[in-house]
Amino acid sequence: MKAVVETRDIAGDSLPPTVVRLGWVSFLTDVSSEMILPLLPAFLATTLGAPASALGWIEGVAETTASFVKIASGRLTDRAPAKKPLVLLGYGLSSLVRPLIGLATIWPVVLALRFVDRIGKGIRTAPRDTLIAAAVPLERRGAAFGLHRAFDNAGAVLGPLLASLLVVAFGFSMKTVFLLSIVPGALSFLVLVTGVPETAAPPAPEGTGTVAPLPGAFWRVAGVLTFFTLAASSDTFILLRARELGAPPAALPLLWSMSHAVRSAFGRLGGGLSDRFGRKRLILVGWALYAICYAAFGAVRSLGALVAVLAVYSLYAPLTEGAEKALAADLVPAASRGRAFGWLSGMTGLAALPASVLFGTLWQHAGAGTAFLTGAAIAGVATALLSILEVRPASG
Repeated sequence: MKAVVETRDIAGDSLPPTVVRLGWVSFLTDVSSEMILPLLPAFLATTLGAPASALGWIEGVAETTASFVKIASGRLTDRAPAKKPLVLLGYGLSSLVRPLIGLATIWPVVLALRFVDRIGKGIRTAPRDTLIAAAVPLERRGAAFGLHRAFDNAGAVLGPLLASLLVVAFGFSMKTVFLLSIVPGALSFLVLVTGVPETAAPPAPEGTGTVAPLPGAFWRVAGVLTFFTLAASSDTFILLRARELGAPPAALPLLWSMSHAVRSAFGRLGGGLSDRFGRKRLILVGWALYAICYAAFGAVRSLGALVAVLAVYSLYAPLTEGAEKALAADLVPAASRGRAFGWLSGMTGLAALPASVLFGTLWQHAGAGTAFLTGAAIAGVATALLSILEVRPASG
């Protein structure tokens, strides 16, 4: 957790309070969310008696919904003179409905609540990222987005551990844990209300009622980022591979937490490196690392080797997540950032579904090695495509 509270970028300069407080908002929100998600499959199967297909429907509908809402929210963000009300609406909606899963008695209710929860996520993403981008100059955006992702990943470390503690050590039921997730959710909303000011950012010009199209450079980069996402299947497949190599079920949450701990520890550093050495260069390094590690996941034959590869693989996210968002902000004028963040999040979110379906199908019919090697090949092609793109910051 020490890495998360460090608020200095690679140059040693403190980042603005707006960035840090939005990081705490995301941290507390992720603690709340991750108290639920690792327990959700067991809750559906044992408490509600839902079929295995129910989880697929719930998560598929939830994430697809979030992707479409992100696109719409991005357009609304550019037209709104104030961004914070949208952020409040998004976080508030999710924090309110997420704990109600603990009151569900049939799985369609869980589906409806996850649907509303992801609407909240879709609403808040673009305006929140716009506030972060507006709070720092271009040369420090990577550090800002990297720090935000570090907070986010730290929440993904603490949430599952807290849930396990409440269930194992204190004997709480899964329903009770779900209801208790309202506490970090309410704290995140409180920090947002009292600690995050509105950051000045120009709305898109109204004129004739139309907005200027996003630059071609943005669409080319967004297209390549979306193509790379076809290689980025769910990390749960890595846990499945660990199980295949002999990991006991109790070890899987620890592996999950270890991966997110690495991402949190190096998130700010990775974003700061993109400020110093360039967004594109950092993304290329991260994608190349991803391709190598994915090939290794399919080739390893022992659990120890997989854990070592997982530790290296976890560095891919710190190298790319902050740099990708900073790059999106760099490529468009300030008045278009909401749409840029919305489209990028929406496109990559929609691509994540076929990525996991393709990976799972290949695993089922051709084995884990083929599935991981295919992901590595797609990542390699995306790396080559990005390397030939010309990337220049937009003016304005």
